[in-house]
Amino acid sequence: MAELEEITLIITSVGTEQQAVEISEELIARRLATCINIVPCLRSIYRWKGKVCEDTEYLLLVKTPKRFFDKVSEAIREIHSYELPEILGFPIANAEPHFHEWVLRMVQPDEGDGEDDDTPEYD
Repeated sequence: MAELEEITLIITSVGTEQQAVEISEELIARRLATCINIVPCLRSIYRWKGKVCEDTEYLLLVKTPKRFFDKVSEAIREIHSYELPEILGFPIANAEPHFHEWVLRMVQPDEGDGEDDDTPEYD
């Protein structure tokens, strides 16, 4: 079996659920990511411009091929309301093979009809 292309998990945090959905839908629509989980109610404490700040945020978990990191980062920066959005990529050392293949396949439209109906749902 041929070795599969590497996939990555990109995380970013946002201040509102609306922005979490907006970024997620846009990344999926542009075929830059296969699946994005939105984790609500994160409590973030950080230093910004000389002050200690505390906010409630939403965390996005973005699954995509490793080679898409720069494109995903660019799209997040384009849409994100933060001056300096958190964008971190983590290599996936192990993934269930069918899920791994699905992550790769959903960002690359098939030649032909482009329909995804026969793809199993993996979350």
